[in-house]
Amino acid sequence: MNYWPLNTPHGQPPVTTGQIAHLLARVGEDCRTWLATELLTLVRGAMPLAQCTIFAYPDDQGPHVLSCSDQSRLVQISRISRDYIERFYSLDGNRQVMLGHKPKQGGARTLAQLQSAGDITHRDYRRICYEQPQISQRMALLNHQHEGGGWLSINFYRGREHGDFNREEIAFIESIAPLLIQVTRLHYRAFIEANQMAVLLSQRVEQLYPELTRRDRELLRHVLSGLRAEDIAPLMGIQVSSAATYLKRLYRKVGVSGHRELLGLVVRGRWT
Repeated sequence: MNYWPLNTPHGQPPVTTGQIAHLLARVGEDCRTWLATELLTLVRGAMPLAQCTIFAYPDDQGPHVLSCSDQSRLVQISRISRDYIERFYSLDGNRQVMLGHKPKQGGARTLAQLQSAGDITHRDYRRICYEQPQISQRMALLNHQHEGGGWLSINFYRGREHGDFNREEIAFIESIAPLLIQVTRLHYRAFIEANQMAVLLSQRVEQLYPELTRRDRELLRHVLSGLRAEDIAPLMGIQVSSAATYLKRLYRKVGVSGHRELLGLVVRGRWT
């Protein structure tokens, strides 16, 4: 499998201060509509590229598209990304790398991975994601989120007309990788706080109490979304009385007496 760890490079990334400031100034905007375009434009200044997709792989959840951009293909990148998530994620080289790599404290948190069309044996995966959009190769940057956020991947796709990435182009992406990863991390955290606050708050409690079961975690996220027992019951396929009982058990497990103390636990978990 063609992947390798990326360590912090020496020296400044080959971009201007203005380019960095522009990316940081947009933190908090809806990154789904523009982030991949900005990263694709930035890297295309040094090499020809066709597409860019950014995926998030939260712990205990399926992957989702954070942002995608296509500047030269005829096939819609949004549809390709959706097919990848729904049909081909389990076959992806990125997934194999993430499953096989368990970052240790102080070890490399960012990996690079190359995947060519010829590496894919599954006919539909190769046809839909590489042959139809005429992609020859993908270079991915994979970053592990130590704070419990799973993985992020930034994927640059090379058009067939330009061949595979050469050594100098790979070196350029490696040199700029810390900036790309950090900008993506900032935007992802802003995205979660704007769209998935209950998930973010739940992750803080789960870190404090890793013994919580899958049902506990599901219940926790419903509660932190502001739902009551009568709202939660149909979502979990249980009776209202059962939902109320499970809530009481959950509160006991995390050492609180009710919803207000649970929110206090979340705040304490954030700052301690």
